Amino acid sequence: MAEAKPRYRVAAGRRELAASVAIASGAPSLRKHGFDAGRSSRRLKGFTSTTQEINRQIRSYGRTVVARSRYLSQNNPYAMQAKKVFVSALAGAGIKPSSLNADADFKAKLQEVWLDWSDEADADGLTDFYGLQATIASEMFDAGECFVRLRARRPEDGLVVPLQLQLLPSEMLPLNDNRMLGNGNYVQMGVEFNAIGKRVAYWFLRQHPGADQVNFRQGFAGEQVRVPADEVLHLFDPTGFAGQIRGIPHTLSAIVTAAILDCYDDAELERKRVAALFGGFIKTELGDDPAPHPLAEGIEAAQSAGNDSAIAMEPGAFLDLDPGQDVTFSEPADVGGNYEAFQYRNLLRQAAGYGVPYAAMTGDLRQANYGSIRAGLVEFRRRIEAMQHAVMVFQFCRPVWRRFMADAVLAERLPVSPSQYAAAPHGYRRAKWIAPRWDWVDPFKDRQAEKLAVDAGFKARSDVIEAEGYDPEETDRRIAADRAREKELGLSFAPAKAPASAPAAKEDDPEKTGDKTDGA
Repeated sequence: MAEAKPRYRVAAGRRELAASVAIASGAPSLRKHGFDAGRSSRRLKGFTSTTQEINRQIRSYGRTVVARSRYLSQNNPYAMQAKKVFVSALAGAGIKPSSLNADADFKAKLQEVWLDWSDEADADGLTDFYGLQATIASEMFDAGECFVRLRARRPEDGLVVPLQLQLLPSEMLPLNDNRMLGNGNYVQMGVEFNAIGKRVAYWFLRQHPGADQVNFRQGFAGEQVRVPADEVLHLFDPTGFAGQIRGIPHTLSAIVTAAILDCYDDAELERKRVAALFGGFIKTELGDDPAPHPLAEGIEAAQSAGNDSAIAMEPGAFLDLDPGQDVTFSEPADVGGNYEAFQYRNLLRQAAGYGVPYAAMTGDLRQANYGSIRAGLVEFRRRIEAMQHAVMVFQFCRPVWRRFMADAVLAERLPVSPSQYAAAPHGYRRAKWIAPRWDWVDPFKDRQAEKLAVDAGFKARSDVIEAEGYDPEETDRRIAADRAREKELGLSFAPAKAPASAPAAKEDDPEKTGDKTDGA
């Protein structure tokens, strides 16, 4: 007699059979398993998606996106303010170098030569090295990238170091330049790569594609020049997509919101302006032979006399109406009670797309207090610091410093021979870059916290000085010089002794009372 199967085996077989039938018949209860975000269901029919590679999208839409981004930052007041906030945060007064060389004499001479050269760094002669950083930040906001060409100069040019920097906008490197070269290299969006994918050159236009063709450079229209990669710095945020070749405007995710909201605001403003032109309307019941209204006769007389303006309406004036006439005053429709909330939400969305705080972009501080402003600034500054080190320092400051050092040694501006420098270049050009200091809502409390950290040994005093945007060694030298001068002149600026007990918190302390502030 055959052994009977256990019940659980029979039940399991029935469940597997039922599942197979359900899958074959497309049962709704089982078809829902999987990634809903990957389905083309009713809820996601309008969800546009693409599997195009990022560089293909830049080639297809990059030129239009950059043009729209530049238009908004020039014509939209919120976009213009967001750009100023971004530039002042990313570049500010400039990211400055501090040499880490142990030789004090060499470091002092290097600092002197750098200060002199930084005033001559701009090839156009319009600003200094730190002003170039602000221009780069502006280009990063609009176009997502900027090119810097290292231009070697002749000794007879009279520069401290025979080197200058030329800034080139994104449009100078055409996105539609994609081709294979005879030597095995290939050009993709104006950038030439070798067989292993290394950047070897850039094919710049000799004239901006949007420049006026009726000028003395019209013969250069469409002409390109090949510039080796070691003479070009390409600044863009590479953390967006792996394998990205060209930059993406910082404004990308806010362009649609800003453009539509800008059109809405213009239409609303124009509607209110037109509605305000009408003070009232005179209605007349027409008979067999209606008499002309005296107001109409006055207008016709004024126009026939060459006066285009209508009869002036005076305050408190009374107008006699003929029988059968009535006056209806204009009552234009208001924007409605939800206009403010609608604008607030859309401006929040726009500020998020630009990556700047809402209060900084709009100047609206009605709902801001000490805690909310500080929390928003902390997150904003964390993002800016990441971009400062990943883009401005690594892609611009560091390679410029290295080229400056090499050219300064060859020009005999530094107390080191070319052979000594070539033997150990890293020891001479090692430096750290100090970003501009951040201003806080309540600097007194922040300085107290810094002092406590230094006194407890949690933080170095030089770190606090660098966070202020200064060089610690230079600061110490100036403090020592001030103390010596005070002693020589018999001056004393010793701080007053602290009271025995700390004073009670003031009533208007924003952190204690939660009062709203009027600025960051």
